[in-house]
This record gives sequence, structure tokens and C-alpha cells, in this order.
Amino acid sequence: MTQYLLAIDQGTTSTRAMIVNDQGQVIDSAQKEFPQYFPRSGWVEHDGMEIIRSVMDVVGQVLQRLPVGAWPMAMGITNQRETTLIWDRKTGEPIYPAIVWQDRRTADYCRQLKQEGHEDLVREKTGLLLDPYFSATKIKWILDNVAGSRTRAAKGELAFGTVDSFILWHLTGGRVHGTDVTNASRTLLFNIRDMAWDRDLLQLFEVPPELLPDVHACDHHFGDMERRLFGQAIPITAIAGDQQASMIGQDCVHAGQIKCTYGTGGFIMMNTGDTLIQSKNRLLTTVAYEIQGKVTYALEGSFFSAGSAVSWLRDGLKIIKNVKETDAIARSIDSSNGVYMVPAFTGLGAPHWDPDAKGSLFGLSRGTGVAEIVRATLESVGFQTADLIDAMKQDANISFDVLKVDGGMAQNEWLLQFLTDIMQIDIIRSRISETTAYGVALLAGLGSGLFNRVNNLSIFYQYVDVKQSVISIKEMTRQRGNWKRAVESTSYYARK
Repeated sequence: MTQYLLAIDQGTTSTRAMIVNDQGQVIDSAQKEFPQYFPRSGWVEHDGMEIIRSVMDVVGQVLQRLPVGAWPMAMGITNQRETTLIWDRKTGEPIYPAIVWQDRRTADYCRQLKQEGHEDLVREKTGLLLDPYFSATKIKWILDNVAGSRTRAAKGELAFGTVDSFILWHLTGGRVHGTDVTNASRTLLFNIRDMAWDRDLLQLFEVPPELLPDVHACDHHFGDMERRLFGQAIPITAIAGDQQASMIGQDCVHAGQIKCTYGTGGFIMMNTGDTLIQSKNRLLTTVAYEIQGKVTYALEGSFFSAGSAVSWLRDGLKIIKNVKETDAIARSIDSSNGVYMVPAFTGLGAPHWDPDAKGSLFGLSRGTGVAEIVRATLESVGFQTADLIDAMKQDANISFDVLKVDGGMAQNEWLLQFLTDIMQIDIIRSRISETTAYGVALLAGLGSGLFNRVNNLSIFYQYVDVKQSVISIKEMTRQRGNWKRAVESTSYYARK
């Protein structure tokens, strides 16, 4: 009898549910978009209960379409990382909107902590940098700005969690306040050497320990989804942050393998095995996963604008009608004619880490049109990827011949060719574009005992094609030099 696994993939702009069978085949999926809110410049928020409603909607759709008598033997949750919620333990209602990972409201506080000399301590314990990207400063902001919340937190009346914890709480009827090691490792509060919440960091960020969830391995049995929600209970046997789940879905389970997921932003992770590499290029050292009692680490670099930059062309400038047409538009001209886009709409991520940078366009002339701006926007994704790959090569002291890619923008054929040209390495695209949901489904299979070992999951991995470079090293070097000057100019302007 066929066994099924359910995955919940809660992302920055939409929520997806996926059904995978015991042969690793995707049987069904459903997706629902939900709004982001921008109350002030640099602020990005979600309505926590809208997130929960979107989860219930897509899960209900795929469960309803299962064959008669079929039901998932287990389920997994993957999520946008760092996004921060604090909620009432009695009602499950957030005391403030979710502060999204893109939010920059705590940039001044992070700058203050750096000036006070705290970054080395934070980096040594967490592998992260002092940046608004992560959860701890968001927690402090909520406690400092919601009246009475510090007192309530100390009394144990409130709960903090990243989105996985919030979903887990609601699926289990408030019985389970938990998270996994990958999400905990993105809070600035978790010691990735000791694999535990860190007292010194809690004190630094003024976070009461009473707020915190229990931390478990990715393949832990976290609890059961309540029967009352959809008629039958389902064991929740996996949780992982979205990029870590994508590593599983992309079969990056051996040291030295590297992948990039293109969604709202771009997220590159390299598996470093049991070796914790401290970056010299301002990349992040993070937990890749803990499975069957073994902790695996990764190097990560993230840039904040990939798909969101293309969405801006559609929703902000209104120069395209849908993102799919960017492929044809980019092909319609031979080059971007000297136009360079630095999409620093929410600052610059790794390896630049400039929270004050703003989006910029360079090289405009009277001849500049829609095609040049669209092509320059796509090229910016490639340039940002190349910057991170270079930094990883230096940190790991190895060369990469292959980059595995997935996500929505990985469907853009022109972009894939530009990626391989600008980095001079082969690009492999997964046959399954939604490897985040797929990866956590496989993890749920491990957690439930359906699958035996993480290395055995490679039998499910399939790719569509391999892209190889067609431009000269000289041309690649010229374009990257121009990009570097554009980034430097953007950062310079932000300091004025």
C-alpha cells in the first residue's frame, strides 16, 4: 500500500502544501499567496493569523484530493527563517505582527552593538553577524515597544518563535512549543557549538528565557497535528528552515556540495560536514541539519533581492506584466548597454552586509529602455551569486565545478545561462523546482522511519539539464568589474 508524506512550506510571500509518496514522487501541491505589509520605510511585516489561515487552506486542499482511504503517515514543516513572532500562550494570538527577515528597523541597534565590541562574541557562538536579518534584535524590539510585554514574558505568559514554532503551536492546539536546530541557529541566541540556547546571548539581547521554545533535531517527532483540524491526526516528524530543507531536496548531503535557492532573495549554502568553518569573508556559519543524532554544518551567503527585484519591475515600475516575460525581454537585446542594477531595496546582504544601502541604477542614457532595465535586474542576481561563490571558495579553500539551483527564478533559461557565464561553472537545475517543500517531505520520511538514511535519499534526486559557459573569461571579468564599482558607489551613497 502506497504511503504518503505531507509537507508545509511557509514562505515569505506564499504558503505551499505538497504530497509526496514513498517513491519520492510529488503527487499534489497547493499554493496560496498572502500579503506583506510595509508600515514604514525599511519595515516589513506579516499578519501571523493570515499565515495560519493560509496553512490551513493549502493543507485542506491537498488532503481533500488524496485517494479515498489514503492519509499521510507523517508530515514536515519548513519555513521562512528569522521572521519573528511573539504570541499569547493562552490565545495563540500574536501580540504584534510578525517582523519579517527582510525588516531593517533594528539596524541602528545592531550598529550600536558592533561599536560596543559585541560582534566577535556573537560570531564565535552563533556563526552569524550582528545584522537586523536575524531574530534576536526583533524580539528585543517587540518587548521594548509593546506595553507590558516584558513583564508578561518574564511570567511565562508569552511565547517566542520563528514561523515553524508558530505553525507547530497551532497545529498541535498549543500543546507543543518547539523548534529545530536549523531555525534556532538563526536567532542570534543559539550556540552552534554547544547546540543550546546561550545564557550570555540571552543577556546581551535582553531576551527572557521563558519565551523560548524547546529545540530538537530536524527528524524529531515534534507532536501530532490535531485530529479536529482535518478529521485525522498526522505525526509531525520533521522541521527545518527553508534553505536547509532545500539542501536535502537538492541532495547536497555530502561535504563540498553547494546549492542556491532563488526565491524572494538568493540563498547559497555549502555543506561542510562536521567541520564548523569560520568565514573570513563575512559569510555565515550555520547548522545545515541534525539527523539521526549527527550535526552537519554549512557555510551560507544570502542576498535579499532576487525574485523581489523582478516583482518590483512588475508591481513598482509596472514595466512588465508578469515575471515569465523577463526571459524573452532579456534575449531581445545583445547586452544591457552599460546599465547595472544594485537591488539593495532592503540593504545588501553577504558578503557586503550594508543595511543602509538603497537600490540603485547606473549607466542610464537616453537610449535606455525597458529591456535594458529588465536585463540588468536579472544580471544583478547573477552578480550577487558570483560574489558569494567567490567568498565561499576562499573560505573553504576549494574550487566548485557545479552549482545546483532551484526556486522560481531557476525556471528562467536566460538567467541560468548568465549564471554559468558569469561564474564559469556548470549550473544544474533540479527537476523539482520546489525543493524546499520536497526536502522537508523527505525529512519527514526519515523522521517517521519510512526512509532509512539521509544518504539514501539521493535516489530521488533528478535534474533537468546542465548549463555550460559560452562567454570568455575576459568578458566575464569586465562585467564583474563594472558590477563591483556599482556596489561600491551604492554603499558610498548610503554613507553620505
